[in-house]
Amino acid sequence: MSLHNSLPKSPLSDLDDPRLARQFSYIGGKWVDNADRAAFSVTNPADGTWLGEVAKLTGDESRRAVDAAQEAFAAWSVTLPQDRAAMLRRWYDLMIEHKEDLARIMVLEQGKPISGARGEIDYAASFVEFYAEETRRPNIEGVTSHLPDAEVELWREPVGVAALITPWNFPAAMLTRKAAAALAAGCTVVAHPSAETPFSALALAELAERAGLPAGVFNVVTGDAPEVVKPWTEDSRVRALSFTGSTEVGRLLYRQSADTVKRLVLELGGHAPVIVFKGADLDNAVEETIKAKFATSGQDCLGANRIFVERAIYDEFCTRFVTATQALRIGVGMDDPDIGPLMNEKAVAKQEEHVADALAKGARLLTGGKRHSLGALFYEPTVLADVPADAMILHEETFGPVAPIVPFDTEDEVIARANDTEYGLVAYVHTIDPRRIYRISRALQFGMVAVNRTKVTGAPIPFGGMKQSGLGREGARQGLEEFTEIKYVCRDWA
Repeated sequence: MSLHNSLPKSPLSDLDDPRLARQFSYIGGKWVDNADRAAFSVTNPADGTWLGEVAKLTGDESRRAVDAAQEAFAAWSVTLPQDRAAMLRRWYDLMIEHKEDLARIMVLEQGKPISGARGEIDYAASFVEFYAEETRRPNIEGVTSHLPDAEVELWREPVGVAALITPWNFPAAMLTRKAAAALAAGCTVVAHPSAETPFSALALAELAERAGLPAGVFNVVTGDAPEVVKPWTEDSRVRALSFTGSTEVGRLLYRQSADTVKRLVLELGGHAPVIVFKGADLDNAVEETIKAKFATSGQDCLGANRIFVERAIYDEFCTRFVTATQALRIGVGMDDPDIGPLMNEKAVAKQEEHVADALAKGARLLTGGKRHSLGALFYEPTVLADVPADAMILHEETFGPVAPIVPFDTEDEVIARANDTEYGLVAYVHTIDPRRIYRISRALQFGMVAVNRTKVTGAPIPFGGMKQSGLGREGARQGLEEFTEIKYVCRDWA
């Protein structure tokens, strides 16, 4: 069934290249259509507009994707690095060429403001470009022999089929960050995108096919996560599994993968603290904390969830932060607002629950605190002050545009409070004292620390957290190594 026949009223039919609006899963180099299969609808969170239907595939088809990936692995794993690099580079070029269409797809299915969507496509493409270059570099490593008349070498080899499970909040970047690394290492891929944002992944599969990736090397399987993913956790041929999402689901996948002892890369929840000390550049601290809190409408694992401000500047910070928050524009993605819709009703209900709980326990509402009149999934940017230590919002990821602010008195106190969480992804610090920067960066139990700024991520850095924020790293050389095994060769020439 063609796109024009099946989606005559969908905004996706207005893309410059309508073939990017794929409705079908991609398995073994073929598009699996929806005929005689169950399907699910995808809607725009801003206004409920119907975008299309995507196949809800079964466990049998999920296993068929592994069959295709396993069959393709033998040839792909020994493809010359420069040839893999050329295909990845072509994939990158096609993403940049079709950037506007890819960004529009993301706005329609995820609600992200258009400038943020364009930024994500650049970010997503940067991983493909980076790993196209890294493809050539996993060389044999010589080791000084501990044995007489022996030569010792370490080889890095691809682990095999890699299963990738991606979230709805960054539907393009989270796929390419995983897939480009796995493909560069010589692995083949079976990927499952969120059912709320499948079109971004399917568009990337279309471009991967155009880039010349061989059949079976890159597969995308749509449907309900338990139906699609469980066969992968049980299949011993799937040697690595990479997941971005909640800690709760990460624990489940950890348990399900135990029997087959898979290589796991888990990028899980975050509960990021922002710590602002007196003497910091207050204008910069406010501006950067606004970014850390409200980017992607707060739906970001790197989002600021606990804002600690030294008491001497607490009132002034709150005043400036509220003014900046009230200046944020709320709207639909193509109007390029600062704040768009949340993903679903559950997300909005969580904002309401956290705000009500904090207020009931003594917090002060400085601005916002309710749904916005623009639509059911829009929530006002909200600021809470004097949030008590037992409030839910200080212990759970809010994943939305609600900012809790808390005063502190000493460095030791705020370090203890910042570390008092099962999460350890990123922390933000604002101070101009170089000794304090060193001390607190050492003391914070987080995989990433940003000092006097918000943006720290990118293809060349190893992204990941401590504690229950996950396992392993994505991006950088370390991200490629997650998809490789070390083989030790000890050779006697006699």
